[in-house]
Amino acid sequence: MVKSAKKHHQYAATPPLGWNSWDCYGAAVREEEIRGNAEYMAEYLKPFGWEYVVVDIQWYEPGAVSSHYRQFVPLEMDEYSRLMPSVERFPSAAGGQGFKPLADYVHGLGLKFGIHIMRGIPRQAAHADTPVLGTTATARQIAHPNSICPWNTDMYGVDASREGAQAYYNSLFELYASWGVDFVKVDDIAASRLYGIHLPEIELIRSAIEHCGRPMVLSLSPGPAPLEHAEALAANANMWRMTDDYWDIWHLLHDMFERCEKWAPHVAEGSWPDCDMLPLGHLGIRSVDGGGSDRWTRFTPDEQVTMMSLWSIFRSPLMFGGELRDNDDWTLSLITNEEVLELHRNSRGARQVSRDGDRIVWTSQGENDVTYVALFNAGEAADTVEVSLEQLGLTAPAQARDLWKRENLGALDSVSFTLPPHSSLLLKLN
Repeated sequence: MVKSAKKHHQYAATPPLGWNSWDCYGAAVREEEIRGNAEYMAEYLKPFGWEYVVVDIQWYEPGAVSSHYRQFVPLEMDEYSRLMPSVERFPSAAGGQGFKPLADYVHGLGLKFGIHIMRGIPRQAAHADTPVLGTTATARQIAHPNSICPWNTDMYGVDASREGAQAYYNSLFELYASWGVDFVKVDDIAASRLYGIHLPEIELIRSAIEHCGRPMVLSLSPGPAPLEHAEALAANANMWRMTDDYWDIWHLLHDMFERCEKWAPHVAEGSWPDCDMLPLGHLGIRSVDGGGSDRWTRFTPDEQVTMMSLWSIFRSPLMFGGELRDNDDWTLSLITNEEVLELHRNSRGARQVSRDGDRIVWTSQGENDVTYVALFNAGEAADTVEVSLEQLGLTAPAQARDLWKRENLGALDSVSFTLPPHSSLLLKLN
């Protein structure tokens, strides 16, 4: 599918790479943990293209302790109905500075800073009928009380037809621009469980980003985003979730093959269907979502490579979910393999070549007549996965390189390998 380029597509010309606090800290991340993970990224990951440090949900909730939300509790908010960082958890936000000091610190490391928000306007603002900057309309007048999130009680939706709705979102993103925000993940918007996609609010947000004058990558959650709205998603966002929350559970990874096959035609420069975060390394420190607690990823090493291979050839954004500072050598190796990251950054035209039960083959094209091929055995027993050179568009034997092992395999006149269950092989052919 060919889409016309939009201005915001240049904000994420390649799939974003970063860290998000949710998988390890839930709604309860603290400033020192953001700074620590940023420092690790700057030292170990920045040379490989990793750059975004994202504070996930409820940074405005002073008493957040896990991934379980406390319902209807008071939230930090300014006089214009805009949520503010909790000073108890983010001390540098004192004195109304918001996230600017923290963003400045992240920028000083050569990285970019991101935040999570819920769509809409705080319920407490609507109940108190507080002012909205840039309009005579008040919070109660633009709130849509029947448009709520079923799993979080912080917000009402904004009625896009009301006078003042755009002014509210403009005021939000003007504030975020003043803080130095580079990336905004908006939740309960791509596929609300109650109402489906919220296109009017997505359009308000797109306009607000352009109005604020600061380039910001726009990420939409949760999924699965509706495939029939692919063009509208690309017209407004840089990335959007094509799955519900994804965790380190095999059946969720197994399901992702079908999702990637459906969304592959819609992958384009600056607009990226998103497989969700990478649940790797040390997870669940204060997040108890995903059926787990404080743990290392439940994925086996083979499953971890399979996930990284699929995300990379499909070109999903890569958002690491674990506590970076606890990474072992194995985990670090998964996210710093230059040859795999080259495939992720610069390949084109990813597609599923074939699927025979749980024997799955993907391919994409690289620069300088390179062909990439990924073989997956998603079954429960060892099996042989094969594809002909003709199926890959090749007419002569090709030199093969195993990207994960970084080994040359010599010339192949056919591609056939026996793989353990849940494992994969990622090859470069030229």
